[in-house]
Amino acid sequence: MHRFISSMSTIALMAAITSPVLAETAFDGPSTGPKAAEGKSIVVVAGDLKNGGILGVTNGVEEAVGKIGWEMRVLDGAGSIQGRTGAIGQAMALKPDGIIINGFDAVEQQAALEEVVKAGIPMVAWHSGPKIGCDAPGGIFANVSTDAMAVSDVAAEWAINDGGKDVGVVIFTDSTYQIAIDKADQIKATIEANGGTVLEYVDTPIAETSSRMGPLTTGLLQKYGAKWTHALAINDLYFDFMGPALASVGVPSADAPKAGSAGDGSEAAFQRIRTGNYQAITVAEPLNLQGWQLVDELNRAISGEACSGYVTTPALVTQEGLAKLGDSNTFDPDSPYRDAYSALWGK
Repeated sequence: MHRFISSMSTIALMAAITSPVLAETAFDGPSTGPKAAEGKSIVVVAGDLKNGGILGVTNGVEEAVGKIGWEMRVLDGAGSIQGRTGAIGQAMALKPDGIIINGFDAVEQQAALEEVVKAGIPMVAWHSGPKIGCDAPGGIFANVSTDAMAVSDVAAEWAINDGGKDVGVVIFTDSTYQIAIDKADQIKATIEANGGTVLEYVDTPIAETSSRMGPLTTGLLQKYGAKWTHALAINDLYFDFMGPALASVGVPSADAPKAGSAGDGSEAAFQRIRTGNYQAITVAEPLNLQGWQLVDELNRAISGEACSGYVTTPALVTQEGLAKLGDSNTFDPDSPYRDAYSALWGK
């Protein structure tokens, strides 16, 4: 486990991405907080467990819950609005001490979340909207995320630096989520501000990538040909299906548009990058650490204390960087965050 970059600011982040830091670093999260609330049960409402980011965070929550000594249930929204609404209803029926909203927009589920607030059940979230940190919309105590705009800038700057003056970018996003729109808009603005060309801005649901990315990819290839040099997406899941579509029409990875994701750093993405298989980079979040942070924030909410305001740092993951990491296919900072949170909780 290694920390690629350690700076929190966007400027320092951009300066650091070309030389990943592999040394152990200190934990930069909260140093004070409440002891563990005893005997609590929580529910994780996952937007879609097929999404590698959501799954990684869920695994981190499970690890942290095992340490803090709570009980946990996971309900899968299975990638649909109706599924997520139903999962929130099921969560409320379990009468938990807290709920974690994992990987979907609070605005989408406003009516359902209002019922959670009325029931007095504390909520924390991962990627619930554009406002990061404390007192997020929808009655959410803390919205855990990296700085999404910094992540977008890193992905866009990589494409500019890699493609030079001839860079031609297709951006994939999902207007179901406000944060996805904001990230894609930031990518577009950064590409164009640096003299690059955005060929097309493609809005297609993350939940339907398995069926949509094949025809979309071949259509874009026919439309733009060699002008399409880079593909940037707001999530790695798009590239689970873009590569096979390119391979099916005889375009090898070396000749394909270079793919880069502005989040989240799934295991499948790491494997593609490591082997040079239709993905060049991802801007990864420390998913396991964020799972621990969610449990800490929920413990603060349950205990009646203020949220920490901690914002984790992402990492630009490249094939060169992965070559130095052995077999690891996750970004897990080489910092003692497990020990730090355990000490806060008195465990």
